[in-house]
Amino acid sequence: MKNLLLIGLFLSMQTFLVYAQETAMSQDELKFESAIEENYWAEGLQSPYKLFRAVNANPLIEDQKWEELLSELDEKHTKKGQSIALLRAIFEKSHQKLFKKYEQHSTFNAMLDNGKFDCVSGSAALGLLLDRYQYDFKIVETDYHVFIVVDFENNDILFESTLPIGGMITSPSEVEAYLAAYKPTKAAQLYPINQRLGDPTQALADNSIFRKVTLKELAGLQYYNDAISNFNQQLFADASAQLTKAMALYSSDRIKDLKELAIEQAYKTTGRDIK
Repeated sequence: MKNLLLIGLFLSMQTFLVYAQETAMSQDELKFESAIEENYWAEGLQSPYKLFRAVNANPLIEDQKWEELLSELDEKHTKKGQSIALLRAIFEKSHQKLFKKYEQHSTFNAMLDNGKFDCVSGSAALGLLLDRYQYDFKIVETDYHVFIVVDFENNDILFESTLPIGGMITSPSEVEAYLAAYKPTKAAQLYPINQRLGDPTQALADNSIFRKVTLKELAGLQYYNDAISNFNQQLFADASAQLTKAMALYSSDRIKDLKELAIEQAYKTTGRDIK
């Protein structure tokens, strides 16, 4: 028995060392834009909030709006506990304090700075708040959108961050209809990355992606969105750097595909090999 325990301990240590080495290697490959981004990234291993602050990190953007929101919601939580009233307050106060103007590919920092948000940064804020008050929820990634489904008292409640009015959906039939609109069709396929980037407003007939993601993976999607902005400006090296960080947070085929395309386009346009 003693020998078995020693073998088990040895194998556990070997697994830990391999994981640590792989993590260190991936960290070495990351190219941070600034020391503050690197610090946010490191802190984000313990606090997902910091991971969302890492993209386009700016030391001049303060946490004041976020802290004020937390203060109001903490007071509500003290009075009402985990309730439908608190859920409504989370949704409505987030729009009052943070979500001012929808703009595609807006970062969490832009939201804190000037109120510009998109479905990723909006869902990030709502997800962080739901996690704080220990609600059972899932963040759903689709082809072109992200939203949240809260399981409360055995009922699904939907949080659609981009709809300030009517974006908290509680009716079971309306929730079901909303989800059905995004669930994959039988013949669904993931379109090539160049087609998906060609026209962000294009309404494709098939849905191919419908999966639950963690807050950490959502932070990876924020890096992915920022990479798309860089790619569209033909800043292929910057896009590739952001995608490397995105992949470290979320191992996704579409992130990998865009990185390969960014590398290819950089070589075609500048002759640079940015692998």
